[in-house]
Amino acid sequence: MDKYEKDAKVFKAFCDTKRLRIIDLLTQGERCACVLMEEMGMAQSALSYHMKILCEAGIVKARPDGKWVHYSLDEAGIRSASDRILQITAPKSEMSCHCNNKR
Repeated sequence: MDKYEKDAKVFKAFCDTKRLRIIDLLTQGERCACVLMEEMGMAQSALSYHMKILCEAGIVKARPDGKWVHYSLDEAGIRSASDRILQITAPKSEMSCHCNNKR
């Protein structure tokens, strides 16, 4: 997987209002899937879909506990995502234009 494919996974995690709300809830601490289902008002299958995306992106980590899973933010993954967006958007040295459109 090249860096842009990994970037796409990470940024996809932030491109959904439900996932942003889940991230916001997890800023308050670890949550059991059963609690997230109630707080989000969504079925287990829908929550699982969003949690899979967040976990694969490295933004959230999962901790199995019996029949339930507890989720929390992955600080290293969040730092990595933050660093990467800064790298992608950092100004590069100016490139000269070699087109014939001189002004």
